[in-house]
Amino acid sequence: MWLTAAVESYEPSTYGDQIAGIYDELYDGLFDTAGAVEFLSGLARGGRALELGIGTGRIALPLQRAGVHVSGVDASRAMVDRLEAKAGGDSIPVAIGDFKEPPVTGPFDLVFVAFNTFFGLLSQDDQISCFEAVASLLAEDARFVLEAFVPDLSRFDRHQRVSVDEVMLDQVRLEVTRHDPVAQRIDSQHVVLSEQGTRLYPVRIRYSYPGELDLMAQLAGLRLQERWGDWRRRPFTSESHAHVSVYSRPL
Repeated sequence: MWLTAAVESYEPSTYGDQIAGIYDELYDGLFDTAGAVEFLSGLARGGRALELGIGTGRIALPLQRAGVHVSGVDASRAMVDRLEAKAGGDSIPVAIGDFKEPPVTGPFDLVFVAFNTFFGLLSQDDQISCFEAVASLLAEDARFVLEAFVPDLSRFDRHQRVSVDEVMLDQVRLEVTRHDPVAQRIDSQHVVLSEQGTRLYPVRIRYSYPGELDLMAQLAGLRLQERWGDWRRRPFTSESHAHVSVYSRPL
């Protein structure tokens, strides 16, 4: 039985570097990729789009096939290697770096960040820096789209949570989480137990409430244009577990 080495220092690339090998398998079926591509391609209007945290290309590849000129930023070389190994992946320009200050040159007609990836920026200052950087990259009539969960503190008991993600014949997948409500931080481990051993995949995030994101946008010179409960434009309500928020420059 073996155990992955403990992560002494959690860097922007740590999550992707650790989980790249099983990322597509782990999250298969959990995404509305078709809805996201339809939503985003309509906003891009065939122009240039930048994905922050492009990862293995789940959205970028079909978006490219829809006629959008896609570029990406990702901190993890391992995740980008997975993207480039897929059909068409090596034709998407990707800059390796921390997307609080994306190492790319605009303007872009669309910048987007999906599936809670924005929360991988672990401080409010870094999240504000990202909004400011995005604002500087947007074309005049461009949009910034952010998909994220709505924080639900009822998930935690004494600021902790252990959940079973999947039970199969040959392995069990768990999620073990610790919550810091003051820092708005969640530190988790995806734990995979099998006959081959125990594997750990760490993830750390700093969540923000929708209103806090809107204030960050205002500080960067952007405003909320629309907010939906999902990529299919279902209404965002008090019962929504996630949101797709669209920001732009004030008219």
